[in-house]
Order: sequence, then structure tokens, then C-alpha cells
Amino acid sequence: MAKTETMIINMGPQHPSTHGVLRIILELDGEVVVKATPDVGFLHRGLEKLAESKTYHQCIPLTDRLDYVAGMSNNLAYVLAVEKLLGLEVPQRAQAIRVLLSELQRIASHLLWLGTHAHDIGAMTPFFYTFRDRDEILFMFEMVCGSRLTPSYFRIGGLAQDLPDGFEAKCREFTRTFPARVDEYETLLTQNKIWMRRTQSVGAISAEEAINWGLSGPILRASNVYWDLRKVMPYCGYDSYEFIVPTGKNGDVYDRYLVRLMEMRQSNEIVRQVLEKMPDGAVQADDPKVVFPPRPKVQESIEALIHHFHIASEGFPVPQGEVYASIESPKGELGFYLISDGSNKPWRFRVRPPSFINLSALSTMVQGRLVADVVAIIGSIDIVLAEVDR
Repeated sequence: MAKTETMIINMGPQHPSTHGVLRIILELDGEVVVKATPDVGFLHRGLEKLAESKTYHQCIPLTDRLDYVAGMSNNLAYVLAVEKLLGLEVPQRAQAIRVLLSELQRIASHLLWLGTHAHDIGAMTPFFYTFRDRDEILFMFEMVCGSRLTPSYFRIGGLAQDLPDGFEAKCREFTRTFPARVDEYETLLTQNKIWMRRTQSVGAISAEEAINWGLSGPILRASNVYWDLRKVMPYCGYDSYEFIVPTGKNGDVYDRYLVRLMEMRQSNEIVRQVLEKMPDGAVQADDPKVVFPPRPKVQESIEALIHHFHIASEGFPVPQGEVYASIESPKGELGFYLISDGSNKPWRFRVRPPSFINLSALSTMVQGRLVADVVAIIGSIDIVLAEVDR
């Protein structure tokens, strides 16, 4: 009987379809994948250890650099953890704005994913459509905080500042026009025969396997698992908004695409509801020991200037304890685990990154598939290597 020899090849770490410096060691029998082993760590920066030498406020910009296409979401998960340690109540207006910007961030992240994922598989046109619409969201982020990718806008106790003039009108116009834009994406892809052949029954993972791997986000819900932290463990007042959690049936690449499309529609609806219900009031908690004084006071009062300088340079002590806080980020459950020893810096700082955990199931998804399918499957997971490696 003839003996079959397998071949080992490297995919990456310099490969346009691995979405970063990811190396995958593929064992092939002809063009069929026998085994796939992700090799990570090329972008490791020691972020978690670095954060343990920073004050709690100084850690916020570090979180921007995890999933750098969802900076608002990273900021939110971290500040929620610190506020939980402090027992700090955040004003209703600040919570509403956090929800609004987090959902805009979800749409922007999914648009980036859709454009690049379709491009990987060979559909170039959606890339131009999605980046056109994503740029509108990034422009709104720039209005709010002056930055498109690394906002650091959510602060411990609230927000850096209130929404600028003209933002709500711009946002309302976006929510009005965006559903028709999603219709355009669907026209290009959903019933496209080539797209369906490349994605249906490819990279499927069952609900049981998805749960056992600890998957979260659209990739879990595509396997027909109803789990969304905004619904099952609401934060920031999500329980006051009406939205549907979309799920798939087959857990394949095609279902992950459909789930993310439906999520964009639902996020747009949440943004519309937030704008309708937007409360008045402060955007920062009334706690001078933690919250920076208002900028006008800093410019007028030497006491406020000293107060600002003290918080910025020395930080503030946080009561001893440990806490875990998580949110439903665009890629899944993003959590921060903090331990405080009572000082002004976290004693331990750990991140639960959805990209890292979702990537761990890659070997199961690609086994028995063709080499060409590996690109489609990696894209459907939607990873960012800065979040995988940290």
C-alpha cells in the first residue's frame, strides 16, 4: 500500500491574508489541510506588564493599542473595571454616550472586517463601499476626541468632555442613510454565487465545539448560540434599549458574514434610540479625588491646575480588591481582570482578548479543508494581532 507523505509549509508571518504578523504552520496532504498550528507572539509588547507600572489613568491609552480598530470598546471595558473597583457611579448622560460611541465603533469594526474579508476572497468592490461608510464614523470620532483610531475618550468616572456641537445632527444623518448602505453590501455579496461557494459549509464549527473552545462574539452566535453580554449581563444601560441578537444556524463562514451584517443593522438602531433618549446632565462623576477638574477651571484657577497636575502625574489610590469587567466588543467578550493593592497603580493587569481565544479554534475549523479555504476561514474569525499578542 502506498504511503502518503504530508508536506509542511508556512503561511505567514508576512502574508496579506493573515491580518497581521501571524504564522500558521500548515500540514498538507496534497491541497487538503491535515493540521494547522497558529504561531503567535511576533507583535508581543508586554502591554499587561507595562500597565502595572502606570497609574490607572495612564493605562487608558495602552488599551487603545489592543484591538486598534475598536479603540472605544477597549477604553470602555477598562474604565468599567476600574469604576467597579472604586464603586464609582457614572452619570446617565455619560453612560448613554458610551453606548452610542461603542455601537458606532462596532459598525466601523465590522465595516473594516467586511471590506478586507471580501477582498481576501476575491471581491474587491465591497472594500470601497465599506471604507467609504467607515470613514464617516471615523470623522465623527475625530469630532468627539480629535483622533480616529486611538480615542482615549472614555475616562474613569465618565468622559473626557461632552459631545461637540453638530455631532448629534451628523450622527442622526448617518443612522438615516446607513440601512440603505447595508442593502448595497447585501446586493453585492449575499446571493453572489461565487461568494456563496467560497463561504457556505466552509470552516463550520458546532455550537458544542464553539462553547468548549470558549468562543464569543459573532463567531459564537453564528453557531446558533444566543450569548451577547449586552443582553445577558447588561452594562451602561443596555437593558433600556430594544435590539435583536442575531444568530446563525450552520456556524460556517457564510453565517458569520450574515450575523455581522445583521449586527450592523441592530447597532444602527441602538444609536438611533440613544439619540432619541439622550438625557441631559453631567458627563463626569462628582468625585474630585478621581475625576479631572473641568478645563475652564484649570485655565482660571491655580488650585484646579494643581489638582489636575496631581491626578495626571500621581494618580489616585484604589481600594484593595480584585475585579473582572467585560463587554461585548465587536469581536466578542473583551474583559479586564485587575488586582489592586491599595496603591495608585494596578498590582496585576490582565486582558481576556476575544481575538486570541477565537483564533485558538482555527485548527478545528480548517481541518480537512482546502488550502484556499484557510484564507476565508481566518478572515471570518476577524482577528487583530495586537490583541492576540498584547
